[in-house]
Amino acid sequence: MRYARHIALNEVGESGQQKLLNAKVLVIGAGGLGCPALQYLAASGVGTIGIVDGDTVDESNLHRQILYTTSDVGRLKAEAAKERLKALNPNVSINIYPENLRAENALEIVCDYGFVIDGTDNFVARYLVNDACVKLNKSFVYGAIHKFEGQVSVFNFNGGPTYRCLFPENPQQSQVPNCAEVGVLGVLPGVIGTLQATEVIKLILGIGEPLSGKLKLINLLTNSEQIISFSRNEEQVSKAMKIDLSESYTDESCAAPESIHPNELAEWIKQNRSINILDVREAHEIPKLNHPNVISIPLGQIPHRAAEIPTDKQLVVICQHGIRSQHALEFMKQYNFPNQLINLEGGMAAFHHHTSTL
Repeated sequence: MRYARHIALNEVGESGQQKLLNAKVLVIGAGGLGCPALQYLAASGVGTIGIVDGDTVDESNLHRQILYTTSDVGRLKAEAAKERLKALNPNVSINIYPENLRAENALEIVCDYGFVIDGTDNFVARYLVNDACVKLNKSFVYGAIHKFEGQVSVFNFNGGPTYRCLFPENPQQSQVPNCAEVGVLGVLPGVIGTLQATEVIKLILGIGEPLSGKLKLINLLTNSEQIISFSRNEEQVSKAMKIDLSESYTDESCAAPESIHPNELAEWIKQNRSINILDVREAHEIPKLNHPNVISIPLGQIPHRAAEIPTDKQLVVICQHGIRSQHALEFMKQYNFPNQLINLEGGMAAFHHHTSTL
């Protein structure tokens, strides 16, 4: 019997397994955190699982996003994840939303689920998840990772604290490096994502002590753990309740600057499209891009050399992984460059991979 070991637990039993079957859990983000959470939710028999993710599988995902294989590269994550989860447990219902969570769809999607797992990787999305859950009175489990460290908490559970109670101020995304920029130990999201699934299962079953009002910190490098307690802030809860999602979470605030996929840039170059390319990497970084209109200005020098950046054509900004180029774009937008500014998704590492496999 599939759930025999669950049912053998006094804290679960047949009635608990039925609670899991009746539960509906939404996982926002099918990346490093979402993959292990989704696997354990499906394996545990959670009856209905929703997956929100508009991204496609990249080869660089595979060292930590364990739902996917090499053959999935280029596929929508939501579709590939559903296929794997149905193979794992055909008895669960999987709803997919192959799009990013946005102001215009957040309330509509979240309202259909009892619990939410936040597997997003940027602060704007996390505040959007929080505000939608507060408005709809949904509990959600938060997780975040950085290099060798991770954190987990439960928000908006039974009148407990929310994400804004712990993090009232939204930092600029450009101030916070992500996994592509600083790296992440491949097993870390597996640990944190599994803890997120554990917390959701505890909430569904009504057992144990959830991490409500507590932030669990884990460092895999030092084998250290710490729990920080925090309280509900009614001012921050009220702020989430009153906020107008459509005004506070515009497409510009929730999305990266206008970008171009490596394959599309390769096609532009092949067609001799009239563009300029700004390389903001250091001089020693490779591979170089073979194009007549490349100008190299390291990111740190842009404020002093902005006058050298051409404005007569579309400008594609590149770096190694697409992070420094995004920072450069944000700086240039402050100075109202008249031409269209475009970020190369994944940087030269992705461009080199895609063009070498064409």
